[in-house]
Amino acid sequence: MSNDADNVRVALNGSIYLAPVGSTGPADLTTAWDSAWVDLGYMSDDGVSMEYSTDVEDINAWQSLSPVRRVLTSVDMTLGFTALELKSSTITAYFPDSTITEVTPGTVWRLDIPAAPGPDERAVGLEWIDGDITNRLVIPRAEITDRGAISLGRSSAVGLEMTVSAYASSAPEIAFWLSNDPAWALAA
Repeated sequence: MSNDADNVRVALNGSIYLAPVGSTGPADLTTAWDSAWVDLGYMSDDGVSMEYSTDVEDINAWQSLSPVRRVLTSVDMTLGFTALELKSSTITAYFPDSTITEVTPGTVWRLDIPAAPGPDERAVGLEWIDGDITNRLVIPRAEITDRGAISLGRSSAVGLEMTVSAYASSAPEIAFWLSNDPAWALAA
């Protein structure tokens, strides 16, 4: 086993995108995200956290002290981030089913936050860059399932903390990840 520092990556820059469910994400690393995908803008310097977990259930037998089989019972994939730009795309993502209307033309807007919002599924895209290495993750079907407190204070930006949960779509994948990272090359 060898160590190779050239294979250590950081996410120096990136973006989170939201689009209507059914939107097609880029199939390569050079095509721009089409107009259906809205860039949420600046994120906190914590970046984006991506979690992937599986749960299994043990099947035990009378004749064995250890499980004789394990069955996969669930898969969970989430992205967590804090949006720093307070704009229509981030505010309406944080408050599902909310609407923004113009009260005074060009100067005053109103956000109506529903008491009982319905489901708000979206497609989610994540892109991050490390020098010449680009990565794109597309989740075709997801929903913002958790929201952190909005802190208002003198010493830090107002942030909208959100967690996106991926849902299974009609494809067998929960998401797809594109990368031009040479370390991904399969051994011959």
